[in-house]
Amino acid sequence: MKLHPDLVEARFLTRLNRFAALVELEGREVMAHVANSGRLRELLEPGRRLLLAPAPGEHRKTQFDLALVDLDFTLVSADSRLPNALVAEALARGDLRPFADYPQVRREVTFGESRLDLLLEGPAGRCYLETKSVTLVEEEGVARFPDAPTLRGVKHLRTLSQAVADGHRAAAVFVIQRGDARSFTPHDMADPEFGGALRAAQAAGVEIYAYPCQVSLEEIRLAAPLPVNL
Repeated sequence: MKLHPDLVEARFLTRLNRFAALVELEGREVMAHVANSGRLRELLEPGRRLLLAPAPGEHRKTQFDLALVDLDFTLVSADSRLPNALVAEALARGDLRPFADYPQVRREVTFGESRLDLLLEGPAGRCYLETKSVTLVEEEGVARFPDAPTLRGVKHLRTLSQAVADGHRAAAVFVIQRGDARSFTPHDMADPEFGGALRAAQAAGVEIYAYPCQVSLEEIRLAAPLPVNL
């Protein structure tokens, strides 16, 4: 996926709320939209170099979106809206071998009481996918999700389990929006309920995948899958 061609450099000052940050841009303080409700404490530290995407609009409170965070040793995509599109793009390229037999892809579909990210259809039937954005990577390259409690995430896992019970295939796909991860595991310290729900979903037949990303100033795309340790 190509990123905005005119990214601008800024420095992080403070998080104003879940969806807004105050940054320093060309010597002035401006507000930027943060499309990520996670805490992002390991990313958003005062003085951190950011890359913003211009996003003008009459009805917007901000003129920029936070696109990338520069950790010096790696770039991190902070936009939690991207994983859905990244997986859809990789499916279209034929890069995701576990889902190679599903030529039809629909986005934003309803199953039960949940809206799931993707529905794949083909000769083998239906496969429901839910994607999750991961930005936290700790010691030894262990990626963890979530970094804050997510009732919505728990609900999605239970919906995927119900899809399996109804005779469909289902999978949770964790998209780690950085390139330095070596494995994935649920973040039980941040949200033990989600960790329990993920293990229960796997036991019910839901498939669990984790993909890191190759991130540059120009584009972001999925890389080879990582081990999932539950």
